[in-house]
Amino acid sequence: MDKPAGLTSHDVVRRVRRALGTRAVGHTGTLDPFATGLLVVLVGPATRLARFVEAQAKTYVATARLGVATDTDDRTGAPLGEPADTAAVSEATVRSALAGFLGEQRQRPPRYSAKHVAGERSYRLARRGEGVDLPEATVTVHRIELVSFTPPELVFRATVSAGTYLRALARDLGQRLGVGAHLTALRREAIGTLRVEDAVPLDRVGADAVLPARTVLGHLPALELDDPARVAVSHGRAVPADADRRGDVALVHGGELVAVARAEDGWLRPSVVLGTP
Repeated sequence: MDKPAGLTSHDVVRRVRRALGTRAVGHTGTLDPFATGLLVVLVGPATRLARFVEAQAKTYVATARLGVATDTDDRTGAPLGEPADTAAVSEATVRSALAGFLGEQRQRPPRYSAKHVAGERSYRLARRGEGVDLPEATVTVHRIELVSFTPPELVFRATVSAGTYLRALARDLGQRLGVGAHLTALRREAIGTLRVEDAVPLDRVGADAVLPARTVLGHLPALELDDPARVAVSHGRAVPADADRRGDVALVHGGELVAVARAEDGWLRPSVVLGTP
């Protein structure tokens, strides 16, 4: 789906539940209310595929404002200190600073995030004035480039690993430039092989908008099962595989997704089964 601004990801889930008449609906990869773009919504048995979607790299277009840091690292927060003078920040300096984020690195998640701290969401603690600095996590920036620079705002595109916060990238960019910064807009363009260009707007959600479950597993190799193997896999049983095959595999029969299996030691061991015996 192409999520509009102003709605939480769970707001979208509630609307899909009403439109499709089912409670078995979930989303992967939360988008903040002010963010727009690709939100993958899983329906029925396909909700069990969430972890395979969430693990994929994601591409965003982000807008950041230099000169002001906020307590949420985005436009919804309160400014931290007085605005800084950004007149000396050049486009070349911005490009160089962005390039410095390429590769694997440690990132501190925003205080206002869904991370758990002692069993409670970090953003709830922060709203009560009890926010803590969350431990750094290892993330990877696969690609990052400047799209435009109109001081004090800049637009950049980044492809990042799961768990990377674009708000934190904007915050850290401001720190590296010595002027502070926060995120003012965010649009998710892709999750793995899924593109926002192929998404449907919220007002067009209906049964005809639901895609085959196989669609969200475009990053996995597919293996067609014969009839005996389909029955075995549908019962959760392992079936033989090529000895050199490794990793997750989408098992299909007649074009329909039967299961996702892990290939190892010459066997395909189902980890999620969607097909019926």
